[in-house]
Amino acid sequence: MIKFLDLKKNTERHSEEITDAVNSVVSSGQYILGAEVENFERKFAEYIGTGFCVGCANGLDAIYLILKAYIELGKLTPGDEVIVPANTYIATIIAVIQAGLTPVPVEPDPETLQISPQKIKEAISNKTKALLIVHLYGRCAYSQEIAALCDKNNLLLIEDNAQAHGCKFSEQRTGSIGNAAAHSFYPGKNLGALGDGGAVTTNDGELARIVRALANYGSSAKYVFDYIGRNSRLDEMQAAILSVKLPYLDEENAGRMEIAAIYNNGIRNPLITIPSEAPREQNVYHIFPVFTPYREELKKYLEDNGVQTLIHYPIPPHKQKCMPQWSGMSLPVTENIHRTELSLPISPVLTTDEARKIVELINNWQVKE
Repeated sequence: MIKFLDLKKNTERHSEEITDAVNSVVSSGQYILGAEVENFERKFAEYIGTGFCVGCANGLDAIYLILKAYIELGKLTPGDEVIVPANTYIATIIAVIQAGLTPVPVEPDPETLQISPQKIKEAISNKTKALLIVHLYGRCAYSQEIAALCDKNNLLLIEDNAQAHGCKFSEQRTGSIGNAAAHSFYPGKNLGALGDGGAVTTNDGELARIVRALANYGSSAKYVFDYIGRNSRLDEMQAAILSVKLPYLDEENAGRMEIAAIYNNGIRNPLITIPSEAPREQNVYHIFPVFTPYREELKKYLEDNGVQTLIHYPIPPHKQKCMPQWSGMSLPVTENIHRTELSLPISPVLTTDEARKIVELINNWQVKE
C-alpha cells in the first residue's frame, strides 16, 4: 500500500537526531518554557524572516492569540468582521469566533483555490477590520491585489500559514508577509512535530509581547497577570524535535515539488481536474488535490490498487452543524470543491516511481456505466 503520508517512515529519516534531542530534554530537567523553546523560536523567526516568533500549543490557538492580542491593543473590537476563506479547515473560523469576532466567509478563485480578491472587495463593509488569508494546500494566497485592498481599507492582514511552511511570494516567505501569521506543527504538516505545536510570527514587538503573555495565562511576569489568557505553550520536547527538522524543510519541500511536477505533467484523464500551477516556491504542496464528480469511485479504485487517498475536506464550514447561523448560506464554488476534492499522496518519503504509478493508475481509470 502506498500510504497517503507515512509518518513513521518520515520520522525514521531523522530518528538519530530526534533521539539525541529528546534525551537532551529529558536530562535537562527543564520541560516548559526553557532553552529549547527559545532556540526554536529564534531559528524559526530567522527562517520565516520576522523579528519575533512566539511558540504556542497549536495552530488554532496561534490564530486566536493574534486576534485577542489585537483586541488588547485596541486594533480590533469584539464583533468586528474578519474576512476568511470559505473553503478552509474549520479551525481558522473557530479561532475567529472564539476571539469574539465575526467571520465573513468569502469564496475562492476556482482556478487557484485561494481566496478571491474580487470576492474580498465585494465583502468589505464598514465593520470589516481584518483579512485572514489561508495558504491552503501549501499554495501562496497572497497577491498584490490583496495588499492593495488591505492598504485601501486599512485592514489588518493575518496569515494562516499552517499548511505552507517554506512557501514564498517573490523572495519573501509566507508567514512574514502580513501583520502577523499563525503556524501549526501538527505531525502531518510540512514542518511537523511529534505531537501538537504552533507559533505566531510577526515583526510587531508589542504584539509578540502580548501574544506571549496571553499564551501563558495572561502573565507578563511570574504571578503577575495583565490579561485573561490561556495555557497554550509549545513544550520543550516538541521544540527540540522541530529544531532538528527545520534545517531539512527546504530540501523536503523540493521533494514535494518534484512529486507535484510528475502529477501536473502526467495526469491526463478527462474525468479529473487539477488546479492551475503556481510559480515555483509559491506552492510547497502540503496537499495535492484533484477534483472529479466521481470522487468516491476514484477513491475506491485507487485503494483497490494499493493507493491511500484522503479528502480535504468533505463538509465545508458553512454546512457544519456547529455553524447554524450559516445553514442557509449558498457558496457554490466552495461546495463544489468540498464535494469533488480528493488528495493524492505527497510527502518527503513518497518516491518518484510511486508517483508515476499513481499517475498511470489515474490515467487508466474509467467510470463504469
